[in-house]
Amino acid sequence: MLNTTSIRSGGARRAALAAPLLAALLLAGCASTEGIAPTARLTPPQQLGLQPAQTAFPKADWWTAFHDPELDRLITTALADNPSLQAAQARLAQARAQAQGADSALKPHLGAAVSSTREQFSANDIYPPPLGGGWYTENQALLQGSWELDFFGKNRQTLQAAIGEAHAAAAQEQAARVLLSANVASAYVNLARLVAVQEVLQQTLRQREQMLKLVRDRVSAGLETSVQEKQALAEVPQIRLQLDQTAVQIVQARNLLAALMGQGPQATATLNPRLASLPTLALPDTLPAALIGRRADIVAARWQAEAALHGVKAARAAFYPNVNLTAFAGFSALGFSQWLTGNSKTLGVGPALTLPIFEGGALRAQLRGKSAQADAAIAQYNATLVEAVHEAADAIAARQSIGQQIAQQEQALAAAQDAMRLVDQRYRAGLSNYLTVLSVRSSVLKLQQAGVDLQAQAVADDVALIRALGGGYAASDLPAIAMTPAKAQ
Repeated sequence: MLNTTSIRSGGARRAALAAPLLAALLLAGCASTEGIAPTARLTPPQQLGLQPAQTAFPKADWWTAFHDPELDRLITTALADNPSLQAAQARLAQARAQAQGADSALKPHLGAAVSSTREQFSANDIYPPPLGGGWYTENQALLQGSWELDFFGKNRQTLQAAIGEAHAAAAQEQAARVLLSANVASAYVNLARLVAVQEVLQQTLRQREQMLKLVRDRVSAGLETSVQEKQALAEVPQIRLQLDQTAVQIVQARNLLAALMGQGPQATATLNPRLASLPTLALPDTLPAALIGRRADIVAARWQAEAALHGVKAARAAFYPNVNLTAFAGFSALGFSQWLTGNSKTLGVGPALTLPIFEGGALRAQLRGKSAQADAAIAQYNATLVEAVHEAADAIAARQSIGQQIAQQEQALAAAQDAMRLVDQRYRAGLSNYLTVLSVRSSVLKLQQAGVDLQAQAVADDVALIRALGGGYAASDLPAIAMTPAKAQ
């Protein structure tokens, strides 16, 4: 007769021995993470001289401050149709989908499976004759569920990394919008500059043709030699050459605007902006460089660094066991007659534990890779921050000096025009030679072209400053990504 008390006590002893043995196995199976961690550190903005600043400049639709309906139309069309921006929007949608996929790992999964298999059972397997050796149809209809219990936070950290990448993609999409609108505005200003240069050259050509006629009249009267006539004659084709070159540049500038809009050249073939209608913007009295904290590229780089750090935590959690709960319920039977009856029902439930024991160093290699990725992301953030400070400082300096340059150019042009009137009068009276006239007129032409360039540069500097300060982007403009909140580790 069996001693049941002895059997029960023996089972209890075996269970008592199994628990510490299992714990020891778990501890022994976990590979070591010692000595593997990111080493880079985020640069504090204060280290670069940045302090918190509050200002409403620039606004998100900053280009409307130029009061140019054509510019408004171009930028609106570009933001809707530019392929590069559409690619950034597609990457954002992809990142959000990946974040939603990572979120699903934290939730229970339930599925259904229905199968019907016709097979011949082996006569030498577990089924004795008449089942063994016969042909039968095995039918199953099951509900199957599973739930990974994220005890060590691997899935939560993976989710946080995916959310960070989604936020980074959203910021990058906004950065692409700011860059695109700034590029359109800059190309539009450049086209207006070229049109203004063309007008100066056309005016100069008319003056040169009038001067050529005057020189020929003086040669006919014996007041000039043929040398002066040839000099005057050479000036006309030089101006026409510059006009031809400017005309080509105008066509190319129009084509660039069309490409930025995602359109063909015909969309901007008749575009003829006026530089005089593009005023320089009224800027705040102070423009602290700290405004670059609103730049989308800096926000994106910061999110990528945060995502990479969560990736390190997820890789570290992969060293520990995974515990899954699995369950199924349904019907299983040979043949169809008894398939969906009560006697054919089947169900089961139980935990499943997976533990890395000997994985050839794959986990440590993965952790090293994630740590290096985090270091690279942090270094990229630091580089982006430093470059942003550089761009903002240069843009502020350029914007502050352009007004003085314009004032000096206007003074020089006024003096040169006065000199040109005096020289023209002396030449017509026979008191000056043509070389003096030509020298003074060339100076006036150069100063006129410089004035056009400086006026265009002033507007371009406004655009560059707006872009350097973030283009009106604010992180709060981004829609929240609805995800299961991660629990603190």
